Amino acid sequence: MSSPHRRRLCVVVCAAGPANEIDKLIHLAHSDGWQVNVVATPSAVAFLDVPAIHRLSGNDVRSDYAAAGQPRSHSAAADALIIAPATYNTVNKLALGVNDTYALNVAAEAIGRHTPTAVLPFVNQALARRRPFEQAIRMLREEGVAVMYGPSEWLPHPPGEGGQHVAAFPWEKPLAAVTKLL
Repeated sequence: MSSPHRRRLCVVVCAAGPANEIDKLIHLAHSDGWQVNVVATPSAVAFLDVPAIHRLSGNDVRSDYAAAGQPRSHSAAADALIIAPATYNTVNKLALGVNDTYALNVAAEAIGRHTPTAVLPFVNQALARRRPFEQAIRMLREEGVAVMYGPSEWLPHPPGEGGQHVAAFPWEKPLAAVTKLL
């Protein structure tokens, strides 16, 4: 899976309901010719079967910076970045330039490098109605990020009902978006 001829996709996974189904995106990406690296927010690690993702992707799941002298990941060399599921917290921090985790650093640098980037939020309606979130979506779009959010893309769920919407999470949308941006 580490053929130099395959496009490299970095996936940042946040701590939201669909995170435990990240294998769906990895399978879709592999079918489309991508090599996949997964970066998890510190909170998302608890949602993931890290050994299974490693076996599936062929790469370590990163959630923190490498120690001095340790091998670095290939996240910076990615041809595209997907942040999914993206939480309210991550969307807001990313738009404001907050860079307090490895995952946010990877995402911020990718956007700064003009790497094709797609964000698929998984938030409830109460959070999505907040002005900071609406502004964050606008700010990311102004930077060229494809945010899969709105009536034609993906809508927030009612508070307390996220679990009922996990199966419908449209993993194919951000993959199609970054492919189109290439």
